[in-house]
Amino acid sequence: MRERIEIFEGDITTLSVDAIVNAANNALLGGGGVDGAIHRAAGPRLLEECRTLGGCETGDAKITGGYDLPAKYVIHTVGPVWRGGGQGEPGLLASCYRRCFEIVDDKGITSIAFPAISAGVYGYPLEQATRIAVTETNNHLERESPLAKVTFACFGAEARDVYTAVVGDIVAG
Repeated sequence: MRERIEIFEGDITTLSVDAIVNAANNALLGGGGVDGAIHRAAGPRLLEECRTLGGCETGDAKITGGYDLPAKYVIHTVGPVWRGGGQGEPGLLASCYRRCFEIVDDKGITSIAFPAISAGVYGYPLEQATRIAVTETNNHLERESPLAKVTFACFGAEARDVYTAVVGDIVAG
């Protein structure tokens, strides 16, 4: 399983994968952090398509074209805002990954890159968010799927180190 997971430190918008995941807000109309970076790199047609989607609920995901990105698709998912962990945040964050993987399977996507969903301005503790991300990814890769490669795109050395440790703890092989 480990050979199907890659940890990348850098800008998710530069990756040549079938799909990148956008840690979006409910409106899907751009914002700060990775959301803003993806919208800027993809160009104005991404915003035009997002306007037709009617937003997205927390824990759900929707797909658009990648436009000016190297990636063919952007999968937009809305993670939970951290409120201490007692407001259903773990289940909602896990749902983000499961919904992304459902879209992956539906579209026959073979490579995907994830940012640290909810671990930025939404305040989710990085290690807890990473454990959910890696657990859901490992669970998905154990099933039949067209997915050959999952990249965790880390913004900075701290995130890279946390992902490296958690992948080592959770993923066998």
